[in-house]
Amino acid sequence: MLAATVRVTRDMDTAEEAVQEAYVQALTSWAADGVPDRPGAWLTTVARRTALNVLRRQRTLRAKLPLLLEPPDDDGVGSGVAGGAGDDGAAIPDDRLRLIFTCCHPALAEEARVALTLRLVCGVPTADVAHAFLVSETTMAARITRAKKKIATARIRYAVPSPAELPARLHTVLTVIHLLHATGHTAHSGSGLVRDELADRALDLARVLRLLLPAERETAGLLALLLAHHARRATRTDDTGRLLRMDEQDRSAWDRVIIDEADRLVVDALTAGPPGRFTLQAAIAALHAQASSYAETDWPQIRTLYDTLLRVWPSPVVALNRAVAVSMVDGPAAALAEVEALERDTRLDGYRYLPATKADLLSRLGRHAEAADAYRAALALTGNLAEQEFLADRITRSDAAPAPPP
Repeated sequence: MLAATVRVTRDMDTAEEAVQEAYVQALTSWAADGVPDRPGAWLTTVARRTALNVLRRQRTLRAKLPLLLEPPDDDGVGSGVAGGAGDDGAAIPDDRLRLIFTCCHPALAEEARVALTLRLVCGVPTADVAHAFLVSETTMAARITRAKKKIATARIRYAVPSPAELPARLHTVLTVIHLLHATGHTAHSGSGLVRDELADRALDLARVLRLLLPAERETAGLLALLLAHHARRATRTDDTGRLLRMDEQDRSAWDRVIIDEADRLVVDALTAGPPGRFTLQAAIAALHAQASSYAETDWPQIRTLYDTLLRVWPSPVVALNRAVAVSMVDGPAAALAEVEALERDTRLDGYRYLPATKADLLSRLGRHAEAADAYRAALALTGNLAEQEFLADRITRSDAAPAPPP
């Protein structure tokens, strides 16, 4: 609905208000007349009609105000509705993807573009957007507000980019889709580990993007990454919803057709030129997916890929994930030193996987009391029930484990 309406208004605030007005009208109309056969179409039509009425009133106001001061010129006044015949929206065949490209305007800083698009277009709650950027909800809300104000102050129009403008916005769009998938892959809060609707939406967008820009290697990399995760999604919890670590998952239930598709995309991307961050992440995920058992995982190769990824994308989260690979190659003590160094990096403050990773390493070293404390720190940082239950079980096991000999 928002995508269809913003194509008329070229203004996000007006489109949002029109969509909300459509819902308000539905509450009254549907209660009296019943729910229509196509409620989505009904809502979209009302939202667009409301938006057009707002634009007409604004156009009339702009036309009449000058008459209070001077007569109209010979050419008349007023202009046509934005998004008319000159709209090149056909360049992007999916309304949702079109709106994402539209919102990823280069006039904004990339982080602001990503946050604003996740919140307004993808419907990700502000708290989850904040979690994706490792900042507080208050900080993220302020950033989104500032971005919207900049759009209004600078009079940035929400115009669909032309085909020639798409590559310049591609990296931001890839990041939006990746973070949308991450939000669905492991929910920050709630009772379930996965939010299937968000993960599936991201996968659909990645497929459309791959079709739209097949020559861009990173579109293949992103799609491969999401496919590799999707192939094992059903095995990440048991029938009761209990979180299962990768070494506990039933690999015979992984979707090998999807894994093979991901592998082909990774190979194509790697052979086409220097890999980007999404292709490297996809290669790592593919190695996990291709291993016949957890013991057969090619950890040295995964560590090498993380080394490259850390150069391409120097993120503390990547460094933390690399430490896990280090623990499997060089042992938990070597990895613990790297994790403790990351603890001194304030960028990971509040990131629940930092204390959780430390806890696992301490447990493997037999330092169970310290592991229990680290698990408690991780538990305090997650609002997801499946993760809470998993961490609580780890705390119980660590507390019950015998102390190491003196």
